[in-house]
Amino acid sequence: MKLFGFEIEKRTIIFLLIFSVVGLFLYQIKFSEILGVQSQNFTLFQFIGPIGAGIAGSAFGVVSVLIVESMNFLVNGKAPELLTFVRFLPMMLAALYFGQKGKSSAVIAAICMVAFWASPVGLQVWYYPLYWLIPIGASFFKGNIFVRSLGATFTAHAVGSVIFLYAFAIPAPVWASLIPIVAIERLTFAGGITASYYAMNTILDALSSKARIDLGFLNIDKKYSLIAAPAPKQE
Repeated sequence: MKLFGFEIEKRTIIFLLIFSVVGLFLYQIKFSEILGVQSQNFTLFQFIGPIGAGIAGSAFGVVSVLIVESMNFLVNGKAPELLTFVRFLPMMLAALYFGQKGKSSAVIAAICMVAFWASPVGLQVWYYPLYWLIPIGASFFKGNIFVRSLGATFTAHAVGSVIFLYAFAIPAPVWASLIPIVAIERLTFAGGITASYYAMNTILDALSSKARIDLGFLNIDKKYSLIAAPAPKQE
């Protein structure tokens, strides 16, 4: 099957659709309010959004987030405004960060830091973007799943913060008051992403090793599977 000129396995498309449906369901479950902006909430999708890129590759991870965001847009009947579509970017770029094993994804956070300081309001709270040194530093330690998750969620935070900075009249004192909340919020999201990645690898490992379903087209990392490896046979 070809999609946008690329040859893609049907099994990959099926997995992408299943993952997107699960993501859409979690998108409807509110987790916490986004302080400083009325009627905006984080949802449980924050916990699973980036991991598709770790399972099916960066490109499919980004596409899965785009599908979920687009379906959520249609389901909830939101107004077709530019800001609505721009707000797809935080989780899409978080998925890109999570899926890439190299250090190039750290550029996203660096660009966001510069963009935040370019605003007069942002310059008043110049210390707020220092949080985004985390995804830059984490890019050197992506072998640790929690650090990788932390980098991904702070990448989403960086992109989202810049969007909100320029889209809404959020004063500097509000940004400053968010600093301790951000720490708790992002540690929670990183823990959720880590747990989701363990859960996804465990489920896929079970389907592959126990149910004998061919999932060779996916990147199942048995290091993050909770299924015990079979003991070596004694001769």
